[in-house]
Amino acid sequence: MRTPPVVSAEEWTAAREDLLRKEKEHTRAKDALSAQRRRLPWVRVEKQYAFEGPDGTVDLPALFDGRRQLIVYRHFFEPGVADFPQGGCSGCAMFTDNLGHLAHLNARDVTFVLVSAAPQDDIRRYRHRMGWDQVPWYTTRDEFSKDFGVEEYFGLNVFIREGDEVYRTYFTNARSAEQTGNVWSLLDLTPLGRQEEWEDSPEGCPQEAPYQWWRRHDEYGTPVDAG
Repeated sequence: MRTPPVVSAEEWTAAREDLLRKEKEHTRAKDALSAQRRRLPWVRVEKQYAFEGPDGTVDLPALFDGRRQLIVYRHFFEPGVADFPQGGCSGCAMFTDNLGHLAHLNARDVTFVLVSAAPQDDIRRYRHRMGWDQVPWYTTRDEFSKDFGVEEYFGLNVFIREGDEVYRTYFTNARSAEQTGNVWSLLDLTPLGRQEEWEDSPEGCPQEAPYQWWRRHDEYGTPVDAG
């Protein structure tokens, strides 16, 4: 390995400060891109879709679990995938391993679910093996994945509910999905964002002071949260 030069502490600090300026520019550019994403047009979901879960068959609105926003990650786990049924797509496994605790997303009115073509018995066994028991995981029963750009492999769709209507607001796949998974990156994909005052969001978007809504994941909905 050809290593970088070894310099004095003063030279290192100067080089680090120069890099920091570029990192800050990158952060601001990312914030601007997220603001543009929150202003993407929506498309109404006209078709009815069915998913099998632990408690039976449900429709797309039911996946929201009473919340306003929904993130659906198509996990490539089905017959034909390498190692099935013991395992599935290793990239999907890496993504799922990196998910933050879903209570933080729920606190921002967001539900996150996985969907796959695999039967529930295989999903249940694989999820337990991988320690993903907190993540809702449904079996697709129709053309949902094909209709939303992930007939095979993986992809991430975002939806919002307005009354009885469901709209698609965002989609990403391939390497862009590598940058998502933690709470902040997933919130940045939603039409309401992090819902903090510093964000450039559409008029009427709910917002509050930063940091105020943060809790330990077992404190949401408790007296600590209310206080």
